[in-house]
Amino acid sequence: MQRTLLRVLLPQARYSRGRVLPRLRKILLAQLEKRAKKALLESKEFPRPVQEKKFQWLSAFLHQGFKNLEKGYISPSILEKLIEVLGRNNFFRGEIPEIKKAKEAFKEKYGIYPPLFLTLSPTQVCNLRCKGCYAASSPETAVTMPFEIAERILEENHDLFGNRFIVFSGGEPLMYQSQGKTIFDLFAKYPDTFIIFYTNGTLITKEVAQKLAELGNAYPQISVEGSEEETDERRGKGVFQRILKAVSYLREVGLPYALSVTATRKNLKTLLSDEFYQFWFEEQGASYMWIFQLMPIGRGKEVFDLMPTPEERVKLYRKWEELLQRKYPIADFWNSGVLANGCIAYARETSGYFYIDWHGNITPCVFIPYYVDNVYDLYQKGKTLGDALVSDFFKKGREWQRKYGYGCPAEKIQNWLMPCSIRDHYKYFREIILPEEAKGEDQFAEEAKNSREYFEKLVEYDEKLKEVMDPIWEKEYKKQA
Repeated sequence: MQRTLLRVLLPQARYSRGRVLPRLRKILLAQLEKRAKKALLESKEFPRPVQEKKFQWLSAFLHQGFKNLEKGYISPSILEKLIEVLGRNNFFRGEIPEIKKAKEAFKEKYGIYPPLFLTLSPTQVCNLRCKGCYAASSPETAVTMPFEIAERILEENHDLFGNRFIVFSGGEPLMYQSQGKTIFDLFAKYPDTFIIFYTNGTLITKEVAQKLAELGNAYPQISVEGSEEETDERRGKGVFQRILKAVSYLREVGLPYALSVTATRKNLKTLLSDEFYQFWFEEQGASYMWIFQLMPIGRGKEVFDLMPTPEERVKLYRKWEELLQRKYPIADFWNSGVLANGCIAYARETSGYFYIDWHGNITPCVFIPYYVDNVYDLYQKGKTLGDALVSDFFKKGREWQRKYGYGCPAEKIQNWLMPCSIRDHYKYFREIILPEEAKGEDQFAEEAKNSREYFEKLVEYDEKLKEVMDPIWEKEYKKQA
């Protein structure tokens, strides 16, 4: 299949990009969709509607990719590299001896298979001062992880876990500097690894875009708030136009990019409009889009006022369904829980992840701001990241995932439209999963942990969410299985 993709998709150098073999590409797209549909819908492991959503997303992803290829927004050389690092090294990782050997060795030592990837924020430093950012700090107090520690984390992800996938967040990853090294040194260290990094986009110059194109294994996920007005209001005047300039540089070198959007009550109207998605997919050539539901941290009333209501979350879910039908590859990390078979936090075996912040704190998820273990402490004791993944904190999270349906027969799967332990099941998270000794990443997480008001508000929110989401799950997923 890989050779077929390369032979049919890659334009030959003597032709202009986007005009080579268009008919063959359409035939290949139809064949890929046919095979994917057959493989997904024949599975009895999950309710059929769950598999149908996965197929719809994959179909949308393929359609957008082919569309961008035809427009010349994806270069032949980068496509070839992408097929290697994402296709061969991740989708077919079970066929690669050294990867299989590493994962079996991890299982033998720790009793579980390693997760699929980890997310690392190597620096808190950022060139913007976005309102409400969880990484916000002054330049004087911002923390950066030493290169040797970041390098060791990547080494363990690659060799100990046997992974060929990693995510960078921040702060602003493109501002990472330590011991004379930059983020590009980390990207280049493992050319066989698929890398995505979350960025505000303002530092992507022509030179940066060219560097990324030459590497071919690292792809930006650019954060926007919605419209130009909404983005500039939170991120600073002129930021939206700087993002558009960055995107134009990426298109010039043929490097795919994605968008990252946080859903709040402030940008809800934009996220429910058609124009927003048409602009980014049709006009700007985005490859796919992540939507994140706001996770309120802190005890102030304003953090809850920003959250979409349960009824508004249903509207976002219905919009997501509609957009998939229209071939826009969008995933909402909460409303699209069916795509990932529920929660992927707590280093879920084979298909999950965990997070490490700039302080070296190891948390179950970017959105769970509590930790028990720290990278520096583990390394001083001669331990590895694997030891953090078998802590009681992580174990209890994985136990909850299993109770909620992961790895269970289709009929025992619970509502994956409410997949998040901390955001959608806060009472269980606080009373069963979160250990007493867990520390907050910052003062706001500590305030939330110690606030009765916060507990009651989030539990009340989850109860209302259950009232509107359970009927959808029961009628449209369980009864249709």
